[in-house]
Amino acid sequence: MRFTAKAATAAAPLTAALSLTALGGAASAAAPAAKSAPVTCTAATTEVTVEQVDRPLNHLLLKAKNTGTKTCYAYGAPYLRFDEAQSATGWLEDSTPQAVVTLKPGRTAYAAIGTSSPEGSEGRQAHELGVHFANRTMNGSVGAPAAVKLPRGGVHVDSSAYVTYWQTSASDALMW
Repeated sequence: MRFTAKAATAAAPLTAALSLTALGGAASAAAPAAKSAPVTCTAATTEVTVEQVDRPLNHLLLKAKNTGTKTCYAYGAPYLRFDEAQSATGWLEDSTPQAVVTLKPGRTAYAAIGTSSPEGSEGRQAHELGVHFANRTMNGSVGAPAAVKLPRGGVHVDSSAYVTYWQTSASDALMW
């Protein structure tokens, strides 16, 4: 009996070490692969399109579909440049969402573009649209712009033009 007690006492640390090694090996084998951290959406990782909508009047719907392999964040609102405009179209601050729009691969972000209103001035026919994605701090853009053709040979744009913040659905974007 004494021999068994000594053997058991001596074997305990070895058994514990073997158990921990086995658990560590099983845990590392079962651990999920490290996920890639999300990136900022850019024209290189999205397909950007624009379409005319029936309602509201004088509006376009801008879509950015994540075509990349990583989740991306659509920060703030897009910076828009109609043709060779000197400055970006203003953002509609009231449309700020509760959180940054997160796009898993295959998902789409939406923004509404108000092109003109009776209060606007300096109207012109625009034929091309440059879409820049905002950086995380929303004080500049990232990557090259997406060049988007406007529908029906162009749209009338005036000084009242605006764009909403990115939204998770077309209906949320078009409510502004």
